[in-house]
Amino acid sequence: MKERRKIDLSPRVLLIVFTVICLLLIIVSAIFRKASKPRAFIAGTFIVPMQDGINSVGAWIDDYFDSFDSLKDLQRKNAELTQRVDELTQLNESLKIDQTELEDLRGLLSLDKKYTDYTKVGARVISNGSNNWYQNFVINKGSDDGIKENMNVLAGSGLVGIVTEVGKNYAKVRSIISDGSSVSAMSVATSDTCVVKGNPQRMEEKGYIDVSFISKDAEMKAGDELVTSHISSRYLPGLLIGNVRDITIDSTNLTKSAHVTPVVDFQHIKQVLVILELKEVPEDAETVD
Repeated sequence: MKERRKIDLSPRVLLIVFTVICLLLIIVSAIFRKASKPRAFIAGTFIVPMQDGINSVGAWIDDYFDSFDSLKDLQRKNAELTQRVDELTQLNESLKIDQTELEDLRGLLSLDKKYTDYTKVGARVISNGSNNWYQNFVINKGSDDGIKENMNVLAGSGLVGIVTEVGKNYAKVRSIISDGSSVSAMSVATSDTCVVKGNPQRMEEKGYIDVSFISKDAEMKAGDELVTSHISSRYLPGLLIGNVRDITIDSTNLTKSAHVTPVVDFQHIKQVLVILELKEVPEDAETVD
C-alpha cells in the first residue's frame, strides 16, 4: 500500500494564495457590481422583462375585447340611426303629402272665391279607373251631400266635367277630355261660340282637345280664354275651360276649327268642387250641351 504524500504549505505560500484570491474577488466585484445583489440582478434580467411581456399581452387582450364592445356599440347606434332615418323619411313623405293636399285645398279655396255666385261642396277623388288620365272618375260625395246628376264639377282653375251618376255617398264624373264629352263654349274676348269636344288621345299626346263649329266670320284668335256658354243646356255659364290655340279654316270654308289647352291638370286631380246647382233651361228651348 502506497503512502499518501503529505502537502506541506508554508505560511508564506498561504499568504500569497489568499492575497491573490482577495484581489480576484475585488476585481470581480468591481466589474460585476450587480452580482453583489443577486435578487436585483435576477429580477432585472428575467422577471421584469417577463412581467412587461405579460402586461403587454394583457393590454392586447383588453383592447381586443374592448373592440368587440365598441363594435357592438357601433352596431347598436347604427341600428338606432337607421331607424331614425326611416322615421324621418316617412315624416318627410307625410309632410310632402300634407303640403300637396294643402296646396290643393288652397287652389279649391281660390276657385271657390272665383265663383262666389255658386253654392259648392268639396269632394275627394277616390277612383279614376285604370287610366292615368282622369277621363271618368269617382268622388266620395253623393246624394246625401246634395249632389245630383248633371251638376258641374270644378278643379284647378276651372271646369273638370259633369256628374253622370249619383249614389248615396259617391258620384261618378265624366271629364271634358273624355270621349263623348261636348261642351258649348264661347270666347271671353269676342263672345264667339263654339263646341269643345273631348279627345283623350289628343290630350295625352298633345296636351289639348278639339274645338269645332266656330263661325268662319268669328274674330276668335289664339290665346283667347274659352268659358262655358250661356246657351249650354247642362253647363252653367262662365266656367273657365282653357285657352285657344291654332285656329284653322275647315275644308268646307263655312266654319273654323281650333284646339284648346285646358286649365285643369287632368293627370293630377285629387280634390274637386261640385256646384250644387243645375242649369235651368225652359222646356221648349233649343239647347246644346
